[in-house]
Amino acid sequence: MNVPRRVVTGHTPDGVSVVLSDGPVPVSRELPADGVAFHEIWNTEGAPTRILAAEPTEPTARTLAVPPPPRGTKIRINEFLPGHLDAHGRQSPVHRTASIDYGIVLDGEITLLLDDSEVTLHAGDVVVQRGTDHAWANRADVPARVAFILVDAEFDESLAATLPGGLSGLMREGPGD
Repeated sequence: MNVPRRVVTGHTPDGVSVVLSDGPVPVSRELPADGVAFHEIWNTEGAPTRILAAEPTEPTARTLAVPPPPRGTKIRINEFLPGHLDAHGRQSPVHRTASIDYGIVLDGEITLLLDDSEVTLHAGDVVVQRGTDHAWANRADVPARVAFILVDAEFDESLAATLPGGLSGLMREGPGD
């Protein structure tokens, strides 16, 4: 799997714009049995996010969790290898998070599976995932790469009341946990 390059900018003590780091993302996690890799690009905690000259610690060196931190954001690139579908035709488990997720297909194609339908997305397509139960499947014969930008969100009480199991079924951890 190809590890993405990450360029991070910041400031000198005099306020001059500089490149702080330029290289492969520091945190990647592969799940070979599932044919999936997660490349953590960046995440923030709280809003508004405080901009410092340089980050005191690597923001991606935390537990690999699917949803972003409370009032935070997360950007990652997922790679889905072909040939890793379960008996239900899924590559990921069905899951729901309290987040708005923007998925941008970079390479290949990936199928989004919902409760009542599925949509195949191709390179250049964008999906706005709004807290729905969903799963992913690469049914093609080439890897699919998808950039996900996740933004913490809250369910409206009237919507939460209609969800099977309410909010008790939200994914709060990471893949393979």
